[in-house]
Amino acid sequence: MFFASDNSGPAPQQILDALAAANTGYAAAYGSDPLTAEVQARIREIFEAPQAAVHLVATGTAANALALATLAEPWQTVFCTRVAHIHEDECNAPEFYSGAKLTLVGDGDRMSSDALRAAIEAEGTRGVHGPQRGPVSITQATERGTVYSLDELRALCDAARAHGLPVHMDGARFANALVALGCSAAEMTWKAGVDAVSFGATKNGCLGVEAVVLFDPAKAWELELRRKRGAHLFSKHRYLAAQMAAYLRDDLWLDLAGRANVNCARLAAGLRGAGATLLHEPQANMIFAAFPRALHRRLHAAGAVYHLWGSGTLEGEDADEMLPCRLVCDWSLPEAEIDRFLALLR
Repeated sequence: MFFASDNSGPAPQQILDALAAANTGYAAAYGSDPLTAEVQARIREIFEAPQAAVHLVATGTAANALALATLAEPWQTVFCTRVAHIHEDECNAPEFYSGAKLTLVGDGDRMSSDALRAAIEAEGTRGVHGPQRGPVSITQATERGTVYSLDELRALCDAARAHGLPVHMDGARFANALVALGCSAAEMTWKAGVDAVSFGATKNGCLGVEAVVLFDPAKAWELELRRKRGAHLFSKHRYLAAQMAAYLRDDLWLDLAGRANVNCARLAAGLRGAGATLLHEPQANMIFAAFPRALHRRLHAAGAVYHLWGSGTLEGEDADEMLPCRLVCDWSLPEAEIDRFLALLR
């Protein structure tokens, strides 16, 4: 009963087999190998963007930080939500790589176009003395398991574009959001107005690989330089590319995300049936719910692994106090484990 994180699950056999196959003979280093070329061509095909620049890195933090550094100047500010990964979970890496600060928009996991417009208009008003307006960063799916609709994405991009600002998408759970919306990768990105994507794979079954996709090839060389300067260009690059190549072949990435989303829907339905309170409407593979401390204790004692969310602890005296938690489903989670968890909850 492991619901702690989709970072904690296994890799599918196809990816392990691809790594084993790549581990024979010799291949050119630093991304000059055939697998990297295959990955770049496939991602351009998926995004319907034949001119896009595609560069692999090992972590989502590197993908976000390098993408934003390429889009932002050191004297600018990046607009994002208060719970964005780039704000809460990346140890100021975007600021370190770009030199830009962050401006937090709204109060939740999704910013509205009105809130973004107001935040943009409030910045860049002090001339040389203040931060200048810079990129907008959108997380899709969000850190609370919700998904922006295509209309919402277009509205955010329109607000950014009205002020001449580029848009970055943190797509750590890109595939989960895409499956949830039932649209194309192009529709969820550049057709809506997105300029750069951190295309995640690690949370959806890979061992450790992400792609930075820039739809303006004029920025490609700068990103390459920043990746090298930032120590994120692997010499044995084929081991990154092998993972991503297998991930994309035969739409494995969509199959894995679909399984994770189905697992999440099964869990959410069971939670509702057991009387739990859902704090956000689950749309991808992550649930935030609340139930009494006594039930949390029972679940943990039975071997369930997940995180309480906020300041609550299992050790409190009030057994009836409602404690929020985060439950994440990955592609490999057995239905029997979901059902066992729900039986204990009931």
